[in-house]
Amino acid sequence: MEDFELYLKPTFFIDSDSKEIIELANKLTENTNDVGENAKSIFYWARDEILYNPYDTFTFEREDYKASHIIKQMKGWCVQKACVLAALARSIQIPSRLHFADIRNHRVPEKLLKAMKTNLFVYHGYTELFIDGSWLKATPAFNISLCEKFNLKTVEFDGVHDGMLPETNLDGQKYIEYIKDRGITSDFPFDTLFETIRKYYNTSNWDNVNDI
Repeated sequence: MEDFELYLKPTFFIDSDSKEIIELANKLTENTNDVGENAKSIFYWARDEILYNPYDTFTFEREDYKASHIIKQMKGWCVQKACVLAALARSIQIPSRLHFADIRNHRVPEKLLKAMKTNLFVYHGYTELFIDGSWLKATPAFNISLCEKFNLKTVEFDGVHDGMLPETNLDGQKYIEYIKDRGITSDFPFDTLFETIRKYYNTSNWDNVNDI
C-alpha cells in the first residue's frame, strides 16, 4: 500500500509549504474545488508561465532547484518545472511525485545540440499527480510559445489522461523517443541526477550557449 503522506509532505526542493507556492496555488485554484480542474490549472501555469530555458537555469546549486526559487525566476528546464508542478499540487493536497526517463529528442534545436553533442537527454523529468484513484503523468516541460516556434505539439493535460511528450511533431516527423525509465521519487534526486549527468556530458560546453 502506498504511503500517500510521502507524496503530500514538503521537502527542501518540493517546498509546498513555502509562502510563494501556497499563495500561487490558491490563486490558480480559487474558482473551483474540483481536483481535476485544479490539477489542470496548475499544470498549464507550470507549462506556459515558467519558460523552458536550459541555458540560464542549468546549475549545480541546490537552491536553484527549489520550487519557490524557480517561480521567482520564471524559467527553468524540465526537472525544475516538474518540481514546481509537484509543489503546487502538494500545496492543494494533490499527492505528487517525480518520474524520470532518458529520452531521445529528434528535433533538438541546433544550439542545444551543439552544446550537448547528443540528442539523448538523461533524467528528463516530469510529474505524476494522484487524481481520482490513479497516478497520471503530466509533463510541463515545453511552454506553448516554444512549441509554436519549433513546430512542436504541445503536451495537453485534462486531469483524466496522461500528458506526455509526443512521438511526432506537427509535420509527423519523429520527435520524442523514450529510451530508459529511471524510476519514481518522492523528492528531487539531486545527487544521483547530477552524478549521472556528469557521466554522460561535458557540461563545460553549456556555459556560453545563448538562449533558444
